[in-house]
Amino acid sequence: MKPIIFDGVNVVFGKDQPEYQPLPDQRRGNPHTGEILTCWELSEEEKKRVAETGRVYLSMLTFGRPLQPVLISAEVPDIYDPVKNE
Repeated sequence: MKPIIFDGVNVVFGKDQPEYQPLPDQRRGNPHTGEILTCWELSEEEKKRVAETGRVYLSMLTFGRPLQPVLISAEVPDIYDPVKNE
């Protein structure tokens, strides 16, 4: 899987850091939530594997901090704003 540029990208994390793969993303919604959206493209082999198993895995580094909310979706998700939705 690789992160790809998509409509609405407005920042690239790791752009000038050669030790990281650049991560195009879109900063969205209320700055309070800090929501970002990224888009990932699957290789043909990965598509076959997901079709066979129906599974994807998400690995994150928390550096001992609380886990942040995440959402994996096959579509562009609606923005959820907990401040607005109280």
